[in-house]
Amino acid sequence: MSGHYYVPESSRWPVFAVLVIALFAVGAAASLSFGSGAPLMFAGLAGILLVMFFWFRDVARESMAGLYDQQMDRSFRQGMAWFIFSEIMFFSAFFGALFYIRMFALPWLDGEGAKGISALLWPEFVASWPLLNPPGDNINGPVAVIDPWHLPLINTLLLVSSSVTLTLSHHALKKNKLSASQGWLAVTLLLGFSFLVIQGVEYVEAYQKLGLTLQAGVYGGTFFLLTGFHGLHVTIGALTLLVIFIRLLRRHFSAAQHFGFEAAAWYWHFVDVVWLGLFIFVYVV
Repeated sequence: MSGHYYVPESSRWPVFAVLVIALFAVGAAASLSFGSGAPLMFAGLAGILLVMFFWFRDVARESMAGLYDQQMDRSFRQGMAWFIFSEIMFFSAFFGALFYIRMFALPWLDGEGAKGISALLWPEFVASWPLLNPPGDNINGPVAVIDPWHLPLINTLLLVSSSVTLTLSHHALKKNKLSASQGWLAVTLLLGFSFLVIQGVEYVEAYQKLGLTLQAGVYGGTFFLLTGFHGLHVTIGALTLLVIFIRLLRRHFSAAQHFGFEAAAWYWHFVDVVWLGLFIFVYVV
């Protein structure tokens, strides 16, 4: 294969991926809007997991067959870099919306700035953040907000620690210490899935005790959009690392060739950095 560019065989997985993602999106939208889309949403989620499994399987088989050369490796790296860039833009849009609401929309409704005439809509509205008293009588804000120095702080420590253990696993792999690499990666997985469990506990507390829901005004909407999409990315990252862990146990990687591990690590570190932004701008500030 030296000097040649490997062109993968035609794959049906991209088409299937689009279909199951669309199914999941339609189900999620129907569930939020009408309360009746749960079966479609879970069917789409199951389809996503199946497509991931079979697609990962095919890529692993091609890699183990020695079909990938240096040119293919560069293509993988460039593709992963562009993918992470697209994710940066994705979260930038949500952070931008949060910034716009806090710095412009709310002050305008309170009579400040160039569009302060907006205060005529709700004369008694007072801008504050977190917004516990949304304007209008048909929306009830949350009773209180989540204490950032409790569960969110624990989750921050978990994710930061997981980045450290993942880096230790990577360094061990580069030194061909497979047992040490497997051990540190197992710890990373434990920390990642613990994060998801704690976030689930946090959501239950928010809904049942604090009145912090998707319907609790703009604060509730931005809170769950940002933390929910991040939780989805953590789930995807953890499942990807689980696949890498299984491949590591099967000795699919060596000190010289392990881009699959590196790509998963890049994604995980990106997710950790996003969480630091969430912790500061959603929970603390």
